[in-house]
Amino acid sequence: MSTTAEMIEAHLTSDQLARRWQALCIDPTFDDVAAKIELTEWGEILMRPVGKTHGISAMRVAAALQKALGGHTMAAVGVATSIGVRAPDVAWCTERYLAAHPEEMPLSSAPELCVEVVSASNALPKLREKAMAYVNAGAVEAWIVYPQSRQIEIYGDEGRRERTSFAVDTASLLD
Repeated sequence: MSTTAEMIEAHLTSDQLARRWQALCIDPTFDDVAAKIELTEWGEILMRPVGKTHGISAMRVAAALQKALGGHTMAAVGVATSIGVRAPDVAWCTERYLAAHPEEMPLSSAPELCVEVVSASNALPKLREKAMAYVNAGAVEAWIVYPQSRQIEIYGDEGRRERTSFAVDTASLLD
């Protein structure tokens, strides 16, 4: 039988994930990693390189959200979810949300809007799982943005929905 030090046999608790995330964030080994970092519910580290096109698309979405909604945008901030600490490419939140979550690492609930930008290395079922995890963690909506086809999938409490509840022209997100 393996010891806990050798093998994790159950999902980590939210406190255990938060401590692991905090340790990861201050670990100098990861200072210059050019990748988005997340943790699974088991505490495994996921790293995904971010390419130029992906980065440009994410920043265009962030700028469009900032312009349309005001509030605040964040990039790749850790959010505690049922599937671990995940980092949406873009998150948007109100001043009220920020006041309720001062300096949390990871955030204990998802910002109002979480966005994943599709890139060639993504598996669509995993992105959809993350979108619903953000909603289940408190997001009003989660979006999956397809930069090449200029399409968007929108998720809310009921699952996939046809349009956003936010005052944003989603057709112009990547202009």
